[in-house]
Amino acid sequence: MVSFASGPVRVRVPATSANLGPGFDSLGLALGLHDHLEAEVLDEGLVVEVSGSGAQDVPRDESHLVVRSMRALFDLVGAQPPGLRLSCENVIPHARGLGSSSAAIVAGLVLARGLVAGGALLVDDDAVLDLAARIEGHPDNVAPAFLGGFVVSGQDEDGTFYAVGAPVDPRVGAVVLVPPTPVSTEAARGLLPATVPHADAAADAGRTALLVAALGGRPEHLLRATRDYLHQDYRRPAMPESLALVDALRASGVAAVVSGAGPTVLAFTDGPDGGLTADVLARCPEGWWVSYLPVETAGAALV
Repeated sequence: MVSFASGPVRVRVPATSANLGPGFDSLGLALGLHDHLEAEVLDEGLVVEVSGSGAQDVPRDESHLVVRSMRALFDLVGAQPPGLRLSCENVIPHARGLGSSSAAIVAGLVLARGLVAGGALLVDDDAVLDLAARIEGHPDNVAPAFLGGFVVSGQDEDGTFYAVGAPVDPRVGAVVLVPPTPVSTEAARGLLPATVPHADAAADAGRTALLVAALGGRPEHLLRATRDYLHQDYRRPAMPESLALVDALRASGVAAVVSGAGPTVLAFTDGPDGGLTADVLARCPEGWWVSYLPVETAGAALV
């Protein structure tokens, strides 16, 4: 017999950046920007409260992504609560390539597990990660949102998802430059070709391997390691300003990429007080939002 917590539970979940240039659908990094959510069991009904990013656009009913994710975990343990209240304080920008949907999915699963008595025993971390990846469709953002840090993830031929954490040199930070206009993941993915030249795939594999080494302790190789051959140029029609900024930053020696499906630009820099960070911050286009974000080593957690 499943029972539920008598009081509210709260979770903090980080933004994420996937791909990081060449690591298409396989690399993801948690960043120091967080959504905060709270949920509790009610006697009946559903109450959804949203503030911050996307507050004017997201639904307040069962179709809300956090609610849907909570329902999926409750189904997994075999019991739905009689009612729910959900409160979301959204800080992660929506539809900008910083993992807002993955944060919502992971937050919902962690909240639901926290509301179930003995939830961590009934649903272990591997099961949460698997469910998150199945809801999202792939693990590259949900894995760092749940685990924190830098994560290499994917799916085996039998459908099993995997996620392996890798180190990040403490000298590495990031500046995100966020344009005011969103781009949907579906639109960005729709521009990708069904096949790519073998030489491009081979070159991309080499840069992806180099990126793991560069982030782990050889940041002087980040510019070379972030060269992408698989997706960014194909997406240029959907985000020309973002790719123009990536080109300009890279031409001056900055390891800049499109964050996820875009249109946010992420530039690897040398820490919050570094000269490279200051230079990138100063190059933010008018009307964009810019911030230095440290690598977040902690994933989603009850607070």
